[in-house]
Amino acid sequence: MSQAENHQKINYIEFAATDVARAKQFYACVFGWSFEDWGPDYISFDAARAGVHGGFRTAKTEETRGDAAPLVVLYSSDLKATEAAIVAAGGAIVVPTFEYPGGRRFHFSDGVGNVLAVWSE
Repeated sequence: MSQAENHQKINYIEFAATDVARAKQFYACVFGWSFEDWGPDYISFDAARAGVHGGFRTAKTEETRGDAAPLVVLYSSDLKATEAAIVAAGGAIVVPTFEYPGGRRFHFSDGVGNVLAVWSE
């Protein structure tokens, strides 16, 4: 199967995680993502639930610093519910919700070394 239609488009995001199993549990619980295991050190997710294909690889703590990783922004139609789910799953809000032209956003830590953001109108 050709991927010619994906030429020069984001096709996959790979995250480093200090604990791949915990990453799998967190993202399945909060966002409903499903995963495929590729051994003890790698899991992948697909675009059907996540919006883009990607995966998590086991990494050392210094490889997962929030300031060393790209900021991935997820969309939510209910910011408060998503924030509550993140906290309930063991994540932490690292930048409280703020407004900007076009929407509102907060940043969170997933507890395995990644900082992401969630936005809504």
